[in-house]
Amino acid sequence: MLDYNIRGENIEVTEAIRSYVQKKLNKLEKYFEDTSESIAHVNLKVYSDKTSKVEVTIPLPYLVLRAEETSPDMYASIDLVTDKLERQIRKYKTKINRKSREKGFKEFKFEDEQSNKSTEENGFDIVRTKHFSLKPMDSEEAVLQMDMLGHDFFIYEDAETNSTNIVYRRKDGRYGLIEADE
Repeated sequence: MLDYNIRGENIEVTEAIRSYVQKKLNKLEKYFEDTSESIAHVNLKVYSDKTSKVEVTIPLPYLVLRAEETSPDMYASIDLVTDKLERQIRKYKTKINRKSREKGFKEFKFEDEQSNKSTEENGFDIVRTKHFSLKPMDSEEAVLQMDMLGHDFFIYEDAETNSTNIVYRRKDGRYGLIEADE
C-alpha cells in the first residue's frame, strides 16, 4: 500500500481531495509487487487564474515515476495525472522490468504480460494500427485538422511538394513541422 504525502499551495487539502487522490493513485498499485516502502508525493497548486496543477512523484527503488497536469478543475487534474502515470508505466514496462531484473529488484506485474511475450522480446507494444489516406493540404490546414481531432500531431501530404509532412504541438503550445526529405 502506497503512503501519501499530499500538500497544497494556495489550497487547503480537504479530506475529500485527499481521499480522491488516494483512490485514484491506489489504482496504480496493481502494477507493483510491493509498494510498502513507497511514498507518493503529491503537490496540489491553485494559481491566481483558478487553474489547478497536480504534480505526483513516486520514488521507487529502481525508478522515479513523475507526472504533472494542469486544468481548470482540481479533480480533472488528478484524473489526468493518474492517467499519465499509468501510460508511463505501460509504455516502459519491458524496459523497466529488464533493468530491475539486472539490478535484482522486483518487477512490475501486468495482467496481459502472458499474452504479449513476443512484444517483450523486441521491447515494443503496438496495441493499435491505423490506416488512412494522406490528403494534400498546406501546413495551416493540417494544424487546423490536428486541433479539430484533438491530436498532438497530424500527418499529411504537402499540396505543393507532394512530400509527406508532420505537424505537431510543442510543449510550449506552439506548433512544429517535420518535412520529409525525398
